[in-house]
Amino acid sequence: MEVTEVIHCRGHENVRAFHKSTFEITKETELSPKGDCIIAVGADKGAADLSPEFRELMAKEGSRLTAVFSAGGITATVTADGGAGICLTHPTDLVWRRSSFVCPRTIGVYADATAALLPRELIAVLQTGAEMTVTLTVSAE
Repeated sequence: MEVTEVIHCRGHENVRAFHKSTFEITKETELSPKGDCIIAVGADKGAADLSPEFRELMAKEGSRLTAVFSAGGITATVTADGGAGICLTHPTDLVWRRSSFVCPRTIGVYADATAALLPRELIAVLQTGAEMTVTLTVSAE
């Protein structure tokens, strides 16, 4: 089974993307330079806004998330695992984690990228405030 969600968001001049264990997109519209894991703001969906079908599949053991980030002609793909602890109830944030830590903001664990590992070309485009489309596809048997 497979479920797809699309999120629209934008970059911000304070996107730094130096965090070594996570990255995040948020519905919040402002970003301080201290938010070094946040790569986009103004998202039209937070964790709690994802469809019940998507959230249910992400909470299934063995589920796999593929996220495609596209802005300014640059595309990056990140994969992560779902699992029983994924609840996706946070109203504004979605966080990809390299670790197994789970909270209401966590969309995926054991991600194959972090803010610091995302393509610098994508980060440069986001620093101009460019619009970004995030396509999330979760699959599980």
